[in-house]
Amino acid sequence: MFSSVFAAFASLVTHLADLLQPLFHGSATAAAIILFTVCVRLAVHPLSRATARGQKARTKLAPRVAELRKKHAKDPQKMQKAIMELHAEEKISPLSGCLPSLLQMPAFFVTYHLFSSPQIGGSSNSLLGHTLMGSPLGGRLRDAIGHGGLLGEQGVIYLVLFAIVTAVATFNYGRTKRMMAASPTPAAEGPGAGVMGAMSKVMPLMSFMTLPTVSYVPLAAALYVVTSTTWTAVERAFLYRDTMPAAAAVASPM
Repeated sequence: MFSSVFAAFASLVTHLADLLQPLFHGSATAAAIILFTVCVRLAVHPLSRATARGQKARTKLAPRVAELRKKHAKDPQKMQKAIMELHAEEKISPLSGCLPSLLQMPAFFVTYHLFSSPQIGGSSNSLLGHTLMGSPLGGRLRDAIGHGGLLGEQGVIYLVLFAIVTAVATFNYGRTKRMMAASPTPAAEGPGAGVMGAMSKVMPLMSFMTLPTVSYVPLAAALYVVTSTTWTAVERAFLYRDTMPAAAAVASPM
């Protein structure tokens, strides 16, 4: 079953590359990966819009949630149950924010496998020989460093990707910090207070986790990650453009 899925995806990438060949020549396959990522994000976009609507609805419920937290401050389990019942009453799913990221993960893993496997469907994987400006799509950062270093022909590709990821992560970092400053989390009591405090410090830095991902995965998968992460930042800025920073959810890494 999985073999047929990978073979079908390989065929899709090959056909997209053939269509893009007149425009991108030797980098047509890389362009096909980026186009494929855009198609996946377009397919998931309706869910992202639904997530934005849900987040705005949760923002409107914030005063009622604060009342429940105050009312049941000494009984965390009862407080959690009351909040979940409130969300159910208003038809708000606490998992809706995760769906866009979860649904696109299979596409990422297929891309990762396709450009990591020497064979696809029992045949030699010809896609491994395709390149982006001389850098193999199946290669990794360590391979680029071994062929001229970071300033070599292959290394420069990764420097560009790192620059894009850093710019997007910095944008998300600032946005998340502003959101958390505008809507501070109510002080937690008991043994969970330390965990909540640590999470509030780590959360703004999560966007930078894309950097080690790009460093480790094959170049084709890195293109998927960078394209998807950039899409997420732009999409969220658009969807939450008319919302106070406190209403915006923490940006997803993908």
